[in-house]
Amino acid sequence: MAPVLYLLAAIGVLSVAVLLWRAFASERVGVSRPRQTGPVAPDDDPEFLRRLDQQQWEDRMRRQRGSDQDEGNPPA
Repeated sequence: MAPVLYLLAAIGVLSVAVLLWRAFASERVGVSRPRQTGPVAPDDDPEFLRRLDQQQWEDRMRRQRGSDQDEGNPPA
């Protein structure tokens, strides 16, 4: 009777180990992930970064022109 219980316990432990390994393994052997085609976040998108840079530059120029006009200097 005892050998049967040990066998069942071993099978149970192995089953739990396999299930945990499959659930929490970071890389699966032989399984390839599909490549992402587009940016994941806005800071990965070159078009977004270009527009953001352009907007920041325009805001700086607007502020600079405003301060130049307040001082009585002609805008550049």
